[in-house]
Amino acid sequence: MLKDEDFILSNGVKIPKIAFGTWQIPDGDVAYNSTLAAIKMGYRHIDTARAYENEKSIGRAIKDSNVKREDLFITTKLPADCKGYDITIQKFNESLANLGLDYIDLYLIHAPWPWSNVGADCRRENIECWKAMIDLYNKGLIRAIGVSNFRVDDLENLIHATNFKPHANQIRFFVGNTQNEIYNYCQKNNILIMAYSPLATGNLLSDKTVNDIAKKYNTTPAKILLRYCVEKNTLPLPKSTHEERIKSNLEVDFTLKEEDIKLLDQVRNPELDRPLRS
Repeated sequence: MLKDEDFILSNGVKIPKIAFGTWQIPDGDVAYNSTLAAIKMGYRHIDTARAYENEKSIGRAIKDSNVKREDLFITTKLPADCKGYDITIQKFNESLANLGLDYIDLYLIHAPWPWSNVGADCRRENIECWKAMIDLYNKGLIRAIGVSNFRVDDLENLIHATNFKPHANQIRFFVGNTQNEIYNYCQKNNILIMAYSPLATGNLLSDKTVNDIAKKYNTTPAKILLRYCVEKNTLPLPKSTHEERIKSNLEVDFTLKEEDIKLLDQVRNPELDRPLRS
């Protein structure tokens, strides 16, 4: 079953093939209850970020789940506007305290630039962030390190400066938006793509092609969209606060035929016209 399957990162660390995403889930009871439900239903990978402001509630859910720490995989992120060595160490320690953990499984630079200034040149500052993360990794405080929303030139900036390749790159990836240049680069360089917004924020749930394929497999459009990400060798991060959907999103234990993947490759996604976000 997918919930029991792993990808293997380039450093040999196992990472569950599907994660429970928590972007836009507010701190407090909603984040706590949905995360606890996800863990109880079988999710072993939880994805959050300092910028989501829900780490404390997620940390409480992790503690109250009674699942062994070593059986969980926790991803969180350095805020996009925090650029530099010292602030990276500071924000990492804050996330560690918020989550109530002794280590983080995967720590990511949330974006190559602040969200208030998308496209800004922060190459030098990102190198300093990356050096701090490498040091935390070497100390055993992080099991794997990576980035989010990074393009090819952003990745090469880090690699050329440090000779340390990111283990993962979390990007917006879904049917109709597969970001081929960065996708192909990461596949070639053994950098795992983590697919955020795998359901395209709901914009494809009524698409005719997606629905026709869902009927063919006697399943839901949402599951077709999630399985597409898996078939593309990416790790989807579905998000929901409804227990029924949380459970349903984990049940994608089927395989898409090549002919159907090709049909999905041709779908035009209206979400492409929306601005990039975290």
